[in-house]
Amino acid sequence: MRVALGQFNAVVGDLAGNAERMRRIWAGALESDVDLLVFPELAVCGYPPEDLLHKKHFLQDCRTMVEKLASDCPDKTIIVGFPESYQENSFDSAAVLQAGRISKIYRKALLPNYGVFDEQRYFQPGTEPVVIKTGDLNVAVTICEDIWDIKWLGNFLGDAGKIQMILNISASPFHMGKIKQRQEIVRNCAKKFNCAVCYCNLVGGQDELVFDGRSCFADSTGKMATKARAFEEDLLIADIVPVGEEAVQVRPLESPAPQPSDLVDEVYQALVLGTRDYTRKNGFEKALLGLSGGIDSSVTAAIAAAALGAENVVGLTMPSKFSSAETMTDAARVAKNLDIGFLTISIEPILEQFNRSLQPVPGWDDKGVAYENLQARIRGTILMSLSNHFGFLVLTTGNKSETAVGYATLYGDTAGGFAMIKDVPKTLVYKLAEHVNKITGRQVIPADVLNRPPSAELRPGQKDSDALPDYDLLDKILKGYIEEDKSAQQLVESGLPQDVVHKVIRMVDRNEYKRRLSPPGVKITPKAFGKDRRLPITNRYSSSP
Repeated sequence: MRVALGQFNAVVGDLAGNAERMRRIWAGALESDVDLLVFPELAVCGYPPEDLLHKKHFLQDCRTMVEKLASDCPDKTIIVGFPESYQENSFDSAAVLQAGRISKIYRKALLPNYGVFDEQRYFQPGTEPVVIKTGDLNVAVTICEDIWDIKWLGNFLGDAGKIQMILNISASPFHMGKIKQRQEIVRNCAKKFNCAVCYCNLVGGQDELVFDGRSCFADSTGKMATKARAFEEDLLIADIVPVGEEAVQVRPLESPAPQPSDLVDEVYQALVLGTRDYTRKNGFEKALLGLSGGIDSSVTAAIAAAALGAENVVGLTMPSKFSSAETMTDAARVAKNLDIGFLTISIEPILEQFNRSLQPVPGWDDKGVAYENLQARIRGTILMSLSNHFGFLVLTTGNKSETAVGYATLYGDTAGGFAMIKDVPKTLVYKLAEHVNKITGRQVIPADVLNRPPSAELRPGQKDSDALPDYDLLDKILKGYIEEDKSAQQLVESGLPQDVVHKVIRMVDRNEYKRRLSPPGVKITPKAFGKDRRLPITNRYSSSP
């Protein structure tokens, strides 16, 4: 039996557009004489549709679109994910389309409710397995989480008889290194049930989430036979061939697609895709960002240029009397190296006028934090004014390390529509800069930018290290506290300095309100701020004294 996995970039809510993409893929699958064509979880409506699922007319429109897809594509068997209203409940379902109609429906039984997943908010669990006969094979239909608990799945499929293939449609979002865990799940499933496993994953960016695709086939020994492209649409085709009474082989039609070279490359590709899709899917053509000559804005500009095309990115440098000649020169060099648009607007006259206007306020002076933050807010106002004037999307440039501890100015450097690197730790930002230079084969991001001590340049001689620990140490503490939920005591017992641990935890805890008021950005770590990590703003609990 020849199976095709139609890994494509669905747009949430674009039912007609998603169906048209699937029709085009179906036409290509026919040319390859495919017997079974598979699309990802909730492919009809995109994932995650969130509270659209509370709208009954939305669910009915999804059902109507599935029925139309069935009638438009009557040849072969198609399996497609959609949200279903059935007997006054909602389900995450997979429709089996045969001979121009819906022949069977499988309803997802295991509903994840952790991290970025809220499926128990919307769906009821299915209770019945679905096994279809396609060619000479018995195929069990599953959806995403169903194969992540193999013991449960064995009980669920208990009386289904001999199964030659488990088919899993998925919308599994990306984070660093997740592909290893996902592939291990597929391998274990194949070995446990002694059958082939076909895994079809979504691809594309949706708000904070990026889906990396990498659909795959495994044979009955658990060997990964072939894998689709990462972060791109793909049609992965293989022949599923029973060998004797037990084994099942997978014979790919083409050589496996190239994959990211390492974790940094995978993060880079995720950021490019996430930025491109957030921008385009929300109706923007061009992006604008503050280009300071520092590492964060340089990396953001490079990724934006890769995502949108250099002609669609504009960098804006906004120097003050505290800006060094080196950083202004480096900002211009980065823009030139990337061939993006570049503007210079000095904030000094505006800052002087603001300062004069605030002189009547008792206690106001130009030496405190408020004066420093005023500079950032002037820059934010300029960026948002140009965004308003030209219709460009403003990209903010703050990283996860700064976002975590509140080293940012509300309505200043947090002003914008998309925070591309908000989940990228500072230490990883440097690796991304080196990666940009490596893949372009030239020094796009100058050595001075990589080597200069980071500074906000809001007062004379300012450095990030004046307010923050060394970033290597800071990122270790943040990973433990935020991503691994360790207490202050556990972090100290692991060998981290007690005074720094307590200081960092206090900074993280008291800046929840700033994170809530910041734009969304691409999730690339196992636990990102936003959908992953949700804490109350008003909160007096802390593991640090």
